Amino acid sequence: MRRVVRGFWGPRAEPVETVADRWLRTLDGLAELVPQAAAAWSQVHSNGPATALTSDRDALLGALSTARSATDWSDITGIGLRLVGTGAPGWQAEVSGLAGGAPEFLLQSLAIILHAPDEAVVPEKALLTLVARVWEPDFGDVSDDDVLDALEDDADYSVGDPVVGRAGYLSPARAALVPDDLETVREPLPGGGELLSIAAPGDSAAVVRVYERLREAGALAPLPRPMDRAVL
Repeated sequence: MRRVVRGFWGPRAEPVETVADRWLRTLDGLAELVPQAAAAWSQVHSNGPATALTSDRDALLGALSTARSATDWSDITGIGLRLVGTGAPGWQAEVSGLAGGAPEFLLQSLAIILHAPDEAVVPEKALLTLVARVWEPDFGDVSDDDVLDALEDDADYSVGDPVVGRAGYLSPARAALVPDDLETVREPLPGGGELLSIAAPGDSAAVVRVYERLREAGALAPLPRPMDRAVL
């Protein structure tokens, strides 16, 4: 089963060293939560074959610095990096991110795509908490293909809109707009944001209902464009 854990935020210019530290904390956390998914990492390039990459700070800083030195790189956009991890049979992780920039229209992001056996127990909410803790996003979600299809078909969701899935993360200003009677489990996280436990796998209809309530309440309002801050 393919699971997607994501976080998104607006402009937040950061030095490459800070972005490297966030990447290191992400990979260390992923190795602790799902060790069977990524025993070894490789970096995917826009041109040429993937290359092996160790998950230490020096290697990550080097990969990010190289990406930043590309001829078409812009300090406005941020630094992109895409890693693929291989592990036990049936498991695979992909982590991709765009961070450290100050774009006015393109959200910064970190996404973990996890392939696991259908019967496997995956700590989805813990992975979303990891993304929230490390990257301090504006919003985040745990989704799969069925959830995303249902949101697009039944709730007019478009890619780039703030979103929640089977679980969701909302930054403090967004969490303050969550209706008190919303039928979800709400867990405050350090920093003032909230983790929402919304639905079990397969219950896309519940995700659509909660998504629509949150959108009506303003908790999923998009950041104003052009963007001038990282969170609502």
